[in-house]
Amino acid sequence: MTFSLASIHIYPLKSCAPLTLQSSTVETRGLARDRRWMAVDADSKMLTGREHARLTLIRALPNADGSLHLDAPGTSGLRVPVPDAYGERVATSVWDSPVSPLLADETSNAWLTTFIGAPTRLLHMDRECIRAVDAKYAAAGDEVSLADGFPLLLISQAALDLLNSKLAKPVPILRFRPNLVVAGTEPHAEDGWKRIRVGEVEFDVVKPCTRCVFTTVDFERGERDPSGEPLRTLIGYRRGEKGVTFGQNLIPRGLGTVRVGDAVEVVT
Repeated sequence: MTFSLASIHIYPLKSCAPLTLQSSTVETRGLARDRRWMAVDADSKMLTGREHARLTLIRALPNADGSLHLDAPGTSGLRVPVPDAYGERVATSVWDSPVSPLLADETSNAWLTTFIGAPTRLLHMDRECIRAVDAKYAAAGDEVSLADGFPLLLISQAALDLLNSKLAKPVPILRFRPNLVVAGTEPHAEDGWKRIRVGEVEFDVVKPCTRCVFTTVDFERGERDPSGEPLRTLIGYRRGEKGVTFGQNLIPRGLGTVRVGDAVEVVT
């Protein structure tokens, strides 16, 4: 059965505003330039939009040379150079997964500190910074960016349509921070997929995405929804033994380019 790729999204700085693309290169650790930067606090602990909703207001635009342009309401834009490969690495983790990215320059750290309102440092995941996928789901050599756990996240448009039919105020698909959105399926059809092909690239569908309070953050305002939606409604019909799930995590089984409009074929 074949469906179609409706949209492609990346988040160059973990928890930043989404960027929507017409095409993207699939790399071993995920879509190119997706979540290759991350903010940490003074104790080198990961910062996300769960506890710092203002992170979602930062627009992070990758440049061709690998540098990053940061912009946010009330700030002057800033170009963040790629840290020197022999520069300082910071031992941190994404949840319980250790990783040692490179520390950005002091100007960038100061910009982020001012915007967040607390001591903050910016880290960059270069090619030499390797983070393995959880061995329970991975094959040998599988790696992931600074995303929560897996290289890509896929959601069907129909799953969102079903949710919005239950909400007083509809929410956009980007509340759920997918990389790939698929059109033409039944709601949550992706829950039954094991392997898919998107354009020229195959992916294993390895684990449902468990949802948290981050879904309640309106990234256009940088604030949580006071009603607790859409998580409150999802709890009513998407809660299982492992929590509330919405969307599926993917691991690439090849490299190549995906494009909006590509056929999405269920292999198994």
